[in-house]
Amino acid sequence: MDRQTQIIRTSWVGIGANVLLAAFKAVVGLIAGSVAIVMDAVNNLSDALSSVITIVGTKLSQRPPDREHPFGFGRVEYFSAIIIALIVLAAGVTSLVESVKKIIAPTAPSYTTVTLVVIIVAIAVKIVLGLFVKRKGQQLKSDALVASGSDALFDAIITLATLVSAGIMLMWNVSVDGWLGALISLLIIKAGFEMLASPINELLGKKVSPELVRQIKHDVASQEGVRGVFDLILHNYGPDVMIGSVHIGVDDTISAHDIHGLTRRISVMMYERYGIIMTVGIYANATGSGPVAELQSAVMKRLAEHKEIVQVHGFYYSERDRMLSVDVVPDISVRDDAALVGTLIVELQPLAPDMQIIVVVDHNYSE
Repeated sequence: MDRQTQIIRTSWVGIGANVLLAAFKAVVGLIAGSVAIVMDAVNNLSDALSSVITIVGTKLSQRPPDREHPFGFGRVEYFSAIIIALIVLAAGVTSLVESVKKIIAPTAPSYTTVTLVVIIVAIAVKIVLGLFVKRKGQQLKSDALVASGSDALFDAIITLATLVSAGIMLMWNVSVDGWLGALISLLIIKAGFEMLASPINELLGKKVSPELVRQIKHDVASQEGVRGVFDLILHNYGPDVMIGSVHIGVDDTISAHDIHGLTRRISVMMYERYGIIMTVGIYANATGSGPVAELQSAVMKRLAEHKEIVQVHGFYYSERDRMLSVDVVPDISVRDDAALVGTLIVELQPLAPDMQIIVVVDHNYSE
């Protein structure tokens, strides 16, 4: 069963559970003549909305690429998670408003045996449903499912708080309904913002996990002929689609035919193992003991003396163009790239007096 199918099936479980709970409350409410229980049944039907949004978002994300969206519609899932997070936030704010009203004008809650049974059943169902959906969301890396499961858990927590405050009122005649509700509402609002942050960060271009970066670099570096892995960049177009690029160092003696084969092997490996559409660029390392290799060694040694430079690569020398180029990756303490480039050019110029020195500042986009 693929990821999308599992997400949809899990969402249908959420819809089914809410519908059954709503039916149970409606029947009990009609038999007991309780308008409050019947209205709570209607509320349960609205709780199924987050599962419906997840299904719709998942279906839309499966649409094939078109001319306007060549990388597909995978990011629709993030919008689904944002909508559900906003629903959670709205529920938290509404609960906070009602709790403040109870603090200002406290009222003594009244419960019958019937209402207590309904509340206990609702709490149990929502806890089981919330834990199940949230766990599946974490397994499938679905922000929408995680948010939907959290929504169910928060419903259970709010209902449980109402039950606890009623018990305190009955035993000690102390009204904490409003205060307890306000505290839980603030926690829900905080959680809502946290749920909102995850899909928004994905849409903004969140950095991929360090574990994935290390594994990709290890896999690429293990290919025969690769002398270094640099400039890894990954773009997320949904949980199942990632586009990337990477540069590899190779000996300058390798043929164009062998380079073609090497880059093709890496691209195929990246897609088969990680589902990443990877473009592979090349840096040619000077080999042997000639003047170019000696100049490369001298340049690398000089740049390595700078503690603010964490990586040097991409050395290129062209006698025809009278040019020497090298890429450097500064650490986060460097704020003025132009000043760094100017300093390095002055230092490198004596090593190649008649050459144009070009220093390219790269930035680490994956680590």
